[in-house]
Amino acid sequence: MLLGDLGAEVIKVEKPGAGDDTRAWGPPFVGSESVYFLSVNRNKKSIAVDFKHPRGAQVIHELSGVCDVLMENFLPGKLSAMGLGYDELSGRNPALIYCSISGYGQSGPHNQRPGYDSIASAVSGMMHITGSEDGDPVRPGVAMTDLATGLYAHGAVLAALLQRHRTGRGAHVDCDLLSSQVSCLSHIAANFLNGGKEARRWGTAHESIVPYQGFKTKDGHVVVAAGNDQQFVKVCRVLRLPELIQQPQYSTNKLRVQNRQRLVRALAQRFLQETTADWLRRFEGSGVPVGPINSIREVFSEPQVKHNGLMQEMKHPTAGNITVPGPAVRYSSFSHNNPTPPPVIGQHTVQVLRDVLAYSDEIVGELLESGVVAQNRVC
Repeated sequence: MLLGDLGAEVIKVEKPGAGDDTRAWGPPFVGSESVYFLSVNRNKKSIAVDFKHPRGAQVIHELSGVCDVLMENFLPGKLSAMGLGYDELSGRNPALIYCSISGYGQSGPHNQRPGYDSIASAVSGMMHITGSEDGDPVRPGVAMTDLATGLYAHGAVLAALLQRHRTGRGAHVDCDLLSSQVSCLSHIAANFLNGGKEARRWGTAHESIVPYQGFKTKDGHVVVAAGNDQQFVKVCRVLRLPELIQQPQYSTNKLRVQNRQRLVRALAQRFLQETTADWLRRFEGSGVPVGPINSIREVFSEPQVKHNGLMQEMKHPTAGNITVPGPAVRYSSFSHNNPTPPPVIGQHTVQVLRDVLAYSDEIVGELLESGVVAQNRVC
């Protein structure tokens, strides 16, 4: 989807009939369309091909010969067994960028395990550090491991294209959920690798900075991020707790971390005395980073969210008008105007076979009649 946002022509290959598994993930649905599917499939064309059939595999083989990039998320070795692995396809197109996304990587002791976000989130340690201090491990509210892997794959494909521009040769890119999430452990991983320090759950708080967490207010929550000593002083002044500034045990961040419980208790009692809106007004212009913990409804009422174009509207062929989260990055040289809606299954099968592979009407008709490919009759 991100590559499509940048202008790539993206052809999504689905199995005839059910198509992408996420098409069935719901409710909610808009008409017969899964909102989950709609959220991440804009700017794509859909072709329905049974590539377990030799003639269907030939279609994919021929597409790989004229495309810049192939992205796949099968178990390692499965496509090779069908004659569609990197070695087989790069022989036809040496410039092909072949990006494999799996659960654990293309080799190694666990490479044949299926990859699912929740499992990789658990195995990678992400769940171990997510949740309240005295509670059980918690799955993040969205599939962060899936999303991180997609972001890594997006950057890797662009890097491989740049390398190809210099060398003329393609590459096999190996992305996996486990590696993506472990790499995102960042300083938590470094704390263990360099100091042997096991991580723990902190809720909204930060292990190494105080105060840097959410606080309950009269009617909600507000997050305060005092990243240095000057910001801590400003927090105390906004809260009208000048006595905390004078106490030596809070004079540096290191000391505030050591005396976390007493300090947080004092701050928490004060935050409970006003509403979230009151506190946001008091902190305005103070130089202290603060923000409310918004519901999703409140997120899309935020003026900055609207200004940044993070609600993208389009007309879907069966679901009608839909709105999805828009691109996160903006460019001075082009815009993300006129996105195409997520496709229905097989919406573009005939178009791709004719325009991209130059198949004759006769061959297209034979493929449709045999069930090797399918065209959606709605479009």
